Amino acid sequence: MWNGSTSTSTAIGIRPKLRPTKLRGNASAVTALLGVLAFWACVLGSAHRYPSEYDWRYMPLSNLFAITRNPAGHLWAAVGIVASSLCGLAWTALLPPARRPAGIKAFQFGIIFMAGSAALPESVLPFRKGHEILTVLAFAGLCLGLVVMMYQTIERSLSRHVRWASLVAGSAVLPILLAGLAQLYVFYALPAMPWVNLTWRARGVPVWLSFAFWEWTTCATLSAHMAMLALIANRGYGVPAEPTHPVCSTNPPADPAGPCRSNDNRIK
Repeated sequence: MWNGSTSTSTAIGIRPKLRPTKLRGNASAVTALLGVLAFWACVLGSAHRYPSEYDWRYMPLSNLFAITRNPAGHLWAAVGIVASSLCGLAWTALLPPARRPAGIKAFQFGIIFMAGSAALPESVLPFRKGHEILTVLAFAGLCLGLVVMMYQTIERSLSRHVRWASLVAGSAVLPILLAGLAQLYVFYALPAMPWVNLTWRARGVPVWLSFAFWEWTTCATLSAHMAMLALIANRGYGVPAEPTHPVCSTNPPADPAGPCRSNDNRIK
């Protein structure tokens, strides 16, 4: 008689195929979190070594990478970008192919452009404004990749709750949209204003009009999404997957010569 309490895979003599080990999942999550930590530790260290006051609300992130403006701390910022990029690439490599969400290619391209914008000197780049172009490509790749990956991962974790997945994923690009609206307002309402710097603060320009404010807010938002994505994507490691072979139901098979024998529930 068929024993319904016996596990299906054990009953037919098939060992379930295991997903990647929990150790690999933990290594993947730790690598991504180390990348976020390396970025902020080195960037804040670079800001601490800035030769004058550094007010992040009115001073762009690019000021930290300029050797002429930050001679003592520009290498700190560059090392933070490169280290976080390497950790991000390692995180994507540690994810098993079956669990890699869509958008990972765009994320990888964004990471490569981000590392290039920090590591390559201006003289090496064969085109004008090379750093600016690489930075734009990096932000585009990172934002697109993170949005798509976050949407797919949240949708899976919340049992296909599309609304919540859309809200969480879309929040990654919200600071960028707000920055664009702020710059559009400055272009039409304050055309005589120079590029954002400390003179904006002295003139009492609201912080929400500052491109630097939204740039730093975008970095913080992307970092939070990266940490959340690493932790959520880590779920499921070490859990047995469903066997790929046909299994018997809780009732005896109709074909007595089939893979499940009703007399002893085993494959002979």
